[in-house]
Amino acid sequence: MVIQLNEIKPAAAQAYLQHAIAPRPICFAATIDKEGRENLSPFSFFNLFSSNPPIVIFSPARRVRDNTTKHTLQNVLEVPEVVINIVDYAMVQQTSLASCEYPRDTSEFVKAGFTPEKARLLSVPMVKEAKIKLECKVIEVKPLGTEGGAGNLVICEVLCMHIDDSLLNENNMIDQTKLELVARLGGDWYCRVGPENMFKVEKPNMQLGIGIDALPMSIRSSRYLTGNHLGMLANVHEMPLVDVTFNDDRLKNIIQYFSINPEDMEKELHHYAARLLDAGKVSDAWQVLLALN
Repeated sequence: MVIQLNEIKPAAAQAYLQHAIAPRPICFAATIDKEGRENLSPFSFFNLFSSNPPIVIFSPARRVRDNTTKHTLQNVLEVPEVVINIVDYAMVQQTSLASCEYPRDTSEFVKAGFTPEKARLLSVPMVKEAKIKLECKVIEVKPLGTEGGAGNLVICEVLCMHIDDSLLNENNMIDQTKLELVARLGGDWYCRVGPENMFKVEKPNMQLGIGIDALPMSIRSSRYLTGNHLGMLANVHEMPLVDVTFNDDRLKNIIQYFSINPEDMEKELHHYAARLLDAGKVSDAWQVLLALN
């Protein structure tokens, strides 16, 4: 299916985009108007765009159905301050409740059951229950259009971070496994980040990976190794050599039992290498694959 977005209704375009461009982190934005009335609302059009200066951007879009704007947008235009509270699993249902379109003089802190907490630098309150809070000054609001669905980029400089001590490791850095983040998908769907669905991808950093094009054709064209497997093998900084000290009983058994049939041996070695790669043992996988040479 191919969709020309200018040929479908804005609501349909929004649905396709929000399902496809996900997961999206959630900006739980606390703001006040010029009369000091507080507002609390979540936005999933949100991310980090610079660390020096520390810039985050979120976008309270114009409502698709009637082209009205949200109180958050009106507030940051009046008082250019916002506290961005980071949403974790323990508060996701209350956060969703705060997205209801309550009247302007109604506090979502009260309706959603959150506790206002005084910020260090701003007049805007923080959400006490949030384990991470970002005190931000709004440096620009950039409208992207005037029709329903048009975003309004609220460009914010982070002045101060509050981090719950329970999230810190022995080096006073955030332990990613302790921060049970949630993110928005399409429709009513969210995802939950926990140790059971987290994984690491080793970055090349200053050294270049050899690239998939540099892999031997027998590996590159394998029917048993996936694109992820090839990416891991190609992330080494130089082509590995056979290590004569490498000792692996499974490898010995494969060579012993399948040596009379090279095609079956290649299949078994590639399956074994795939299992090693799935376990993060890239060096061992290379030695298994080099046994074919």
